[in-house]
Amino acid sequence: MMKKRLTSEEIFKTMTVPQAVRTMAVPAVMSQLIVLIYNLADTYFIGQTNNPYMVAGVSLILPLFNVSLAIGSMFGVGGGALIPKLLAVDDREEGSRVAAYCIRLGLLVAFAFSVLVLLFMRPLLSLLGAGPNTYAYSRTYVLMVLVAGGIPTITANVLSNLLRSLSLSREAGIGVALGGVLNIFLDPLFMFVLLPPGNEVLGVGIATFLSNVVSCLYCLAVFCRRQREIPVNFLAPSPEVQNRSLIFTVGIPGTVGALLFDLDYMVLDKLAAGYGDIALAAIGIVLKAERFPQQVGIGLCQSMVPLVAYSWALKDYKRVKEIMACILKTGAVIAVVSIVLYELFPGQIIRFFIAEPETLLIGTNFLRIRSMAAVIMFFCFFVVFLFQGFGIGKVSFWLAMLRWAVLNIPMLFILRHFLGMYGLVWSQFISDLTTVVISYLYLWRYMKTWEAQ
Repeated sequence: MMKKRLTSEEIFKTMTVPQAVRTMAVPAVMSQLIVLIYNLADTYFIGQTNNPYMVAGVSLILPLFNVSLAIGSMFGVGGGALIPKLLAVDDREEGSRVAAYCIRLGLLVAFAFSVLVLLFMRPLLSLLGAGPNTYAYSRTYVLMVLVAGGIPTITANVLSNLLRSLSLSREAGIGVALGGVLNIFLDPLFMFVLLPPGNEVLGVGIATFLSNVVSCLYCLAVFCRRQREIPVNFLAPSPEVQNRSLIFTVGIPGTVGALLFDLDYMVLDKLAAGYGDIALAAIGIVLKAERFPQQVGIGLCQSMVPLVAYSWALKDYKRVKEIMACILKTGAVIAVVSIVLYELFPGQIIRFFIAEPETLLIGTNFLRIRSMAAVIMFFCFFVVFLFQGFGIGKVSFWLAMLRWAVLNIPMLFILRHFLGMYGLVWSQFISDLTTVVISYLYLWRYMKTWEAQ
């Protein structure tokens, strides 16, 4: 007998907090891990060529790829934080208009992004650190993944966030996982079977493009079939002015934070390129290898946003605090375990991607240092996503500015001056530690204003 599907009210309001967090977080975390796996898959299969220039050419595209995800988050996160509040007050018609509005804008901006990347590809790749040995590989990858694949990638991100806001966390997770699993199988097929030698980067790009198309189509199909919570008419009128404003109030700060995160990666890649293509390849691998605790933390925090938003709209501050505590404990434990594994087995982790001796040595040292920031990075994510759930985007904006523009990016230049190449990988830990102290002092003061429950 088929199990009855839970409604948004049952998950957001009736369930115990641990049950609700588990229901929302497990699919979100699993989907993030699949995203991690298929991002790592590109680097892994390219690494099998043992060509550090191919690895560097693909790896340095990560910041630009993250920009596309950040653009999708503007509407997915903005609408995703608003829809649960509308469900809490039973305004399903307006929720439907919000969802349709976010999807339409996501498609429009995705198209504009793809065109701009195509028009300004050479300066963009040069800015990211592509040199004579890596430019051709980077260009091939960008053409497939961001020019041809920009619309499905960004739209899938918008749709998955909106599905999660409707308590369809499992369906959102399946959509992301479907694309990831498909990519893992398609990478070697196109690289080593369907295309001739020398076209490995093109094969990876085609595989990633097709995977993102499938993920986007699946999420779109779910919207068309599962409309019990809020029937979505993609041609519905725009939502009310104040709700359009709220979408951007939360969405823009989240996007700015993500873009500053990417800018940090771009600066890091550019500075690392100054130490040669081997160092660039090593830092590119490390930035992907370190993402396990990051992706888990992001998944946990994504699942927290609709839960917090719903209870916040009902002024159920006691439940909000219980959700916060549950997410914090879970994320901290996972981050600590990750640090232990990275410190004990860094060489084995880097060797998984490439066995070239010099890249392996530098990457091992880099990973040991970068992994130390895992716990404090999760705490930074937690506060930013929490204020998105509250619908207070300006706090997320200023915390992002503090973390990246004021602390992290300047710290890259300062520590490089004093510590050289290794100063580039110490910057994350030092700047995030400062950010966490300031963020939690602000959160503590803000919580003092809540009604006692």
